[in-house]
Amino acid sequence: MIMGTLLNRVRKEMRNHITEHAIENEMVSVFARPLTPEEAIGKPVHNDYPLLKGKERIMQAVFQGVKGHAYSDHTGNFSGSLSQVINLPMDSNFHRALFVATANAVLRKIGVIKKSCHCKDEDPVRCATYLKDVLLPFSPKRIGMIGHQPRLLEEVSRNFEVRICDRDPQNIGTVKSGVMVEDPEAYKEIKKWADLILATGTTLVNDTIDNFTGYVPIIFYGITISGAARLLNLNHFCPLGR
Repeated sequence: MIMGTLLNRVRKEMRNHITEHAIENEMVSVFARPLTPEEAIGKPVHNDYPLLKGKERIMQAVFQGVKGHAYSDHTGNFSGSLSQVINLPMDSNFHRALFVATANAVLRKIGVIKKSCHCKDEDPVRCATYLKDVLLPFSPKRIGMIGHQPRLLEEVSRNFEVRICDRDPQNIGTVKSGVMVEDPEAYKEIKKWADLILATGTTLVNDTIDNFTGYVPIIFYGITISGAARLLNLNHFCPLGR
């Protein structure tokens, strides 16, 4: 698989930061593991989040005592140096999630970002209440959602015309918050139809992120893309990340 343009840019920026901080040749303890749903998201009232349904897990990387998270449907364990992580082939969701989680931890450690971990408990509900104020300056009438985040969909469907596509076969064809969930290929129509795209940051991990940029304004949500959004100056929504 050829690594996408934005992912390649993130890795290039990470190399620059590593060189700037003179840590490229240091052996650094890096550990990543899939978190259990309770570790990742706590005990929210709603039980329809992908994490709780077992569709995805959060990979956690620890760099010099600082944690970084990334969603992935392909998780596992790794222990090695920072240079090993940076030089991994970006050929699977596991490798990309490991890289992205590590990047979040490193960027937090060196002060580039302040939040690198998923919110918990009732934070997802509170998070959605901030969304409308973020969207309004773009003056959208039609919003295309890439990825199903239940509370965010509830919020946008109350205020805007919405189309949504998702990769989970169990969601496709079902109606969520009054909106039918379309299959992933619908993104080709959605990005032309919408005034604004609201996309999950896990598009960076599954390497589909380049499919959605360059058409209309796009806002990426979630902790996964926290570091990349800062590096590439992307619109990012994750008000309650930790």
